[in-house]
Amino acid sequence: MSIQRSAQHSVESTNIADLLERILDKGIVIAGDIKISLVDIELLSIQLRLVVCSVEKAKEMGMDWWVNNPVFTHNNDPVVKALSKIENRLEKLEASG
Repeated sequence: MSIQRSAQHSVESTNIADLLERILDKGIVIAGDIKISLVDIELLSIQLRLVVCSVEKAKEMGMDWWVNNPVFTHNNDPVVKALSKIENRLEKLEASG
């Protein structure tokens, strides 16, 4: 009696969502330096650093430059400013009446 066995491969497949979740959870740093020199005289030096991670991971690492940056806050939004003024006026009217 012959027993036939098929070859089994243990291949773990990872989809893009799992990969992205791992990268955002752990974080990844990509670094590179570009130097242009002519006759041992450095003409240009560029240092590139790219960090890809979740906001929570970035805060854990001490990177929170966007928190106090006015470009990323709603303080410069004219709609938010107008609503804030309306709310203040309404509060004053309710307090006086």
